[in-house]
Amino acid sequence: MAPRVLSDEEVTGALAARGASEWHLVDGTLSRTVVADTFVEAIALVDRVAELAESANHHPDIDIRYRRVTFALVTHDAGGITQADLDLAAAIDDAAS
Repeated sequence: MAPRVLSDEEVTGALAARGASEWHLVDGTLSRTVVADTFVEAIALVDRVAELAESANHHPDIDIRYRRVTFALVTHDAGGITQADLDLAAAIDDAAS
């Protein structure tokens, strides 16, 4: 059984409750762009997130454009954003700070 898909209101409420204003709903995904100081730091962030994602068995879509790294979260098998996406978003926030 796939995890429960959260409504847009549930997602935005959960983000607001923890002050995660960097995340936005974009075309059915939870998205955040981080701008690193250097390309090497951007790749190091991707490496940290890769480890977190692998541990959680929940993997983001990642787009790297020089120093800009965009993470997009959605639980594909559920067809929307779930608690697993919110949890990984929090872990990405920690890794990016």
